[in-house]
Amino acid sequence: MDSETLLARITDYASRPNPYPLYAELRESGPVVRQADGSCLVGTYHEIAALLHDPRMSVDPRTGGEVTHKPPFLRLDDPEHHRLRTLAMRPFGPPHSPGRVDSMRGEIDEIAKDLMGSFEGGRQIDIVDDFAYPLPVTVICRLLGVPHEDEPLFRAWSDALVAAADVRPGEEATETDKAGDQARIEMGGYLVNLAEQRRGNPSDDMLSAFVNEPDPARRLTQEELAETAVLLLIAGHETTVNLITNGVLTLLRQPAHLDRLRREPDLLPRAVEELLRYEPPVHMRERIPLADIDVAGTPIARGTPVVLVLASGNRDPGRFHDPDRFDPTRPDNEHLGFGSGIHLCYGGSLARVEAHAALGALIPHLGTANLVEDPPPYRQNAMLRGPRHLPIRF
Repeated sequence: MDSETLLARITDYASRPNPYPLYAELRESGPVVRQADGSCLVGTYHEIAALLHDPRMSVDPRTGGEVTHKPPFLRLDDPEHHRLRTLAMRPFGPPHSPGRVDSMRGEIDEIAKDLMGSFEGGRQIDIVDDFAYPLPVTVICRLLGVPHEDEPLFRAWSDALVAAADVRPGEEATETDKAGDQARIEMGGYLVNLAEQRRGNPSDDMLSAFVNEPDPARRLTQEELAETAVLLLIAGHETTVNLITNGVLTLLRQPAHLDRLRREPDLLPRAVEELLRYEPPVHMRERIPLADIDVAGTPIARGTPVVLVLASGNRDPGRFHDPDRFDPTRPDNEHLGFGSGIHLCYGGSLARVEAHAALGALIPHLGTANLVEDPPPYRQNAMLRGPRHLPIRF
């Protein structure tokens, strides 16, 4: 088929269960493939990695005239990205809070065990609704200081924001975008209000740390606090849900590897890295060149939307041996599951801990489990790809 329709075919919902043959077609069509809508696709590992590190590639949607409000730091370029990301990292990770994630390991293990306890006596469960969603949501609620009883509120907001963030070739602003904007405003307002309640009366959570920062030069404005808190809440669970669910699906499809991991639990950290390569939670990222660039001999004009297909790069035989095989002992596994460069996933360390805890709790029980549907029903989103439900029967 015509390579100019690749993005449309990849994002077509019919491709959601298995986009990998289309990624192979993308790589075979060249490092850069122009699309009918004027965008360019890049699907080979080394070219994607180089572009993720190229300061001429912008993530800011205002570059393409998409939005007028200031986006969260995930979608900002340096130096503003660096400033806001640094401020957001202060209460989360190194160098200022190096123990934050490590100190939660025991707590995350307990959350996983509690969720497993709810399975007892049940003959059928949905891995998404009963485990993969509640685990990271509970964790990010505790981390930020959001009352867990408010979780149903932000599930609807999160769904609207994630739908608006998807890659939708050739579409103009739609009701989806309007719903996403409204959700961002409402969710931001809720989180700023919650943070303000902690001003002068802090507890041990990130919202408290943000509003009680003693150094005026390191304080977030109210708008920055809203955008940052919304980003952390959504990014703190959406991708981890996919990572856990894709992991369970992969292992149930490959019982020999499931059995080995049950016998050799020390392999689990390497298996999680392989899952991030083999079935990553994020499949694509968009960039806009700020200048005319050349990629593997193909000129790309300034302002041209460029879609970096990370999941295709992860299956590139030019970088990985036998890339379509799941291998939990794979050496030299420098995957693109968390991106690369200055926008390397902020919460990657937490996602790894959550995936280890989740799969570590589930694997001993999966030997008697079978998939109810294969393929399962998938989420609409092509960029954040994962099953919407994963029913299994014991």
